[in-house]
Amino acid sequence: MRWGYAGEGPPLVALHGTPFSSQVWRRIVPELTDRRTVYWFDLAGYGRSEMRAGQDVSLAVQGRVLCALLREWGLERPDVLAHDFGGATALRGYFLHDLRYASLTIFDAVALAPWGSPFVRHVRRHEEAFAGMPGYMHLALLKAYLQTAAKNPLGEEAMEIYAAPWVGPVGQPAFYRQITQMDQKYTDEMERLYRAMDCPVSVLWGVEDEWIPLEKGVELAGLIGDTPCVRVPDCGHLMQEDRPEAVVSAVLKTIARGI
Repeated sequence: MRWGYAGEGPPLVALHGTPFSSQVWRRIVPELTDRRTVYWFDLAGYGRSEMRAGQDVSLAVQGRVLCALLREWGLERPDVLAHDFGGATALRGYFLHDLRYASLTIFDAVALAPWGSPFVRHVRRHEEAFAGMPGYMHLALLKAYLQTAAKNPLGEEAMEIYAAPWVGPVGQPAFYRQITQMDQKYTDEMERLYRAMDCPVSVLWGVEDEWIPLEKGVELAGLIGDTPCVRVPDCGHLMQEDRPEAVVSAVLKTIARGI
């Protein structure tokens, strides 16, 4: 597992989503390190963490990895910032593994059925064909897919950062491996347990999220918190690129509620 930390003060753990890496926090962490020690990591099978054939990178594994990392870091009740699959991982940690948080800021999260795009469903049926396609074809498909996460055009630097882990003889099959292991059963088993959490919770959602509709954010906020979902305009699924200032603002407000 690849991880790092920076800053000073109480701990905050940042969990990224799919198909991204901890690099999504590169413009957000520096705005928080004057008041929090921020820990970040690449999910198992993502970014610079280990990728290998036959690897289990399901949401079940990601929840267990989060528990193990918190033990490794000696953290008992950190603030948590979570996006997409990171959101599912944080919720699994809380509702299935008895983790407790000082606060939770969660946005555009995989949390409520149904989820999974037509592309995801198609890849799950034909993993071998996609994993073995010529590299140039895979790269073109990958970049097109990444762009659909953002409302605004991704810059060249951002596109390179997000695409790099998923190319080559190791990265390409790893990209399709994580897609084929997406299974709604991992959210179904915790969805029935949802209730108001015992910490300040903020739910944000990109108004123009094409991956997970805004209605899911509104529903999630009503289930796990006591404040309405914050609608973020001019923003798609990848809020870290479209509206990073909204993420920073939400975190600062949420952790202030827990003081």
